[in-house]
Amino acid sequence: MANQYERISTDLRRQIADGELAPGEKLPAETQLAKHYDVSVPTVRQGVGVLQAEGLVEKQHGRGTFVRRQPKKVTRTNERHQWEKDRARQPEEVRRSTGATEHDTGLTVDDLTFKATYDQVPAPSDLAAVFGVPEGTMLLKREYRTSYSQERHPFNLVRSYLPLDLVSPNPDLLREELEPWPGGTQNQLHTIGIELDRIVETFRARPPTPEESEELGLPVGVAVVLLRKTSYDTTDRVVEVSDVTLPGDRTEMVYTTKLERW
Repeated sequence: MANQYERISTDLRRQIADGELAPGEKLPAETQLAKHYDVSVPTVRQGVGVLQAEGLVEKQHGRGTFVRRQPKKVTRTNERHQWEKDRARQPEEVRRSTGATEHDTGLTVDDLTFKATYDQVPAPSDLAAVFGVPEGTMLLKREYRTSYSQERHPFNLVRSYLPLDLVSPNPDLLREELEPWPGGTQNQLHTIGIELDRIVETFRARPPTPEESEELGLPVGVAVVLLRKTSYDTTDRVVEVSDVTLPGDRTEMVYTTKLERW
């Protein structure tokens, strides 16, 4: 049997989903909700707090609690990597027409704003261990922010690393002004003769830092998921590591595992 606060959050969640409470609409005062549900005000706060943690409502100081306008959802599947690999050797016209973000959101290239910054940095000990290189080995660090043009905040925060000596044979791979690169990282690696064999992804969740909350526009209580994506080439060498911060209020991850038949 549901607790009293769960009954409140379930009912309000349903009202939001059904459009009875529209985006931007103010929730009734806590005292009104307490009377309606025949509970105490602290119980109401607990129920509304569940919705706040889910990113469905937001409290505005001195004004009350409002239904939050939901950001564009991103659905990330484990099939995206093969899709990216298949696209990597397509003609440039095909590669320019769409990318991984469009694949995950259903948006078009024209719907997006894109920013990339490149830097060359010495490998700290943790990344050096992953790449199997001495600490201090120079890496190409790339940071990406992709946003829906109708929203203020990016879909996620991406930081990618590649060994500098690996990508240097193609000087274009060092130029941030050539982003977004048609075909993404797999095509970039293809230009220097590298084919990916597998990608390993590990996830963990935690509360966001204040900086992450601000940049991603996260309501209080919404967690982030940290993804580390490690890419191996066909010689079992690590060629790229990406650290991605995924906001919990707009990211859905769908992983399908194909099982062999008996």
